[in-house]
Amino acid sequence: MKLFPTALVGSYPQPDWLIDRQMLSKRMPPRIRADELWRVPAVWLEQAQNDATLVAIRDQERAGLDIITDGEIRRESYSNRFATALEGLDLDNPATITSRSGKAILVPRVVGPIRKKYAVMVEDVRFLRSNTDRPIKVTVPGPFTMTQQAHNEYYADEASLALDYAIAVNAELRDLAAAGADIVQIDEPYLQPYPDKARDYGLAAMNRALESVDCKTALHTCFGYAALVSNRPEGYPFLTELAECNVDQISLETAQSNLDCAILKSLPAKTIILGVIDLSTNDVECAEVVAARIRRALPYVDPERMIVAPDCGMKYLPREVAFAKLQAMVKGVEIVRMEILGTAG
Repeated sequence: MKLFPTALVGSYPQPDWLIDRQMLSKRMPPRIRADELWRVPAVWLEQAQNDATLVAIRDQERAGLDIITDGEIRRESYSNRFATALEGLDLDNPATITSRSGKAILVPRVVGPIRKKYAVMVEDVRFLRSNTDRPIKVTVPGPFTMTQQAHNEYYADEASLALDYAIAVNAELRDLAAAGADIVQIDEPYLQPYPDKARDYGLAAMNRALESVDCKTALHTCFGYAALVSNRPEGYPFLTELAECNVDQISLETAQSNLDCAILKSLPAKTIILGVIDLSTNDVECAEVVAARIRRALPYVDPERMIVAPDCGMKYLPREVAFAKLQAMVKGVEIVRMEILGTAG
């Protein structure tokens, strides 16, 4: 792998002909199924999703990314495709809770033991693997975040629920690695609004989810989609604790929040997936702005353990904007790569 490999965090914009993007943008990410978002009838939906996934793969390759995802094209949200496939949930009679952004949202009711019924995304990985020769990454919602996105009516406490979610996630990650994934990533945005809970039981659940996974592992944590959550704190409430997480890579947003990268010193053994693309605006950064965002992390992270990415998923951006931002990201990386290699030479 070259210096400063580039990647998506996970998602890429879905085509308007596949999903109702206007409807998608006017609601919080669904926690239960949201079949009404799809424009294509169910009989042709899988074929349409495959075609749209090919578009996402080719866009990433054309932009010059080194690590490819499937763009999460088949998902209504980053979490519900996996979370709603588990046993122990009542999806037909959901509960209403207050989301991290203070809005009411429907979530599954936990009415029995959380168990994985089948390999949810193995075919997604096989499709991705068969359509690119570059390293591939697949994402799965993390156990702590899924615990916050459900209404517990069965377990004695949230820690017990999170542990069973972790066991289900672990089984999926191992299946995905066996199917050909080079990197598997758990998404844990809810670590940030609930840092006390994360310290109490979240870290243990994440470590259980990552046990004995036979490929590189990553964890993404953030403050929510920029299109839906505009407020960003000055720093991460739960970050230094991730030094104790048994994960290889940690994905962080630094662009929109203008993060003080000095905190990255607290993760000396981790590869940092550095978010350098601001997703709160459709304005496309120039390559030099991207390069400057990379440079400000270099005093605290060795170049050999840095991957460059957008801040978060690009799901809510117009496709042409997302593609242009990826091109700028790759060009910014090339500037810094040449600076480093020139110095080394």
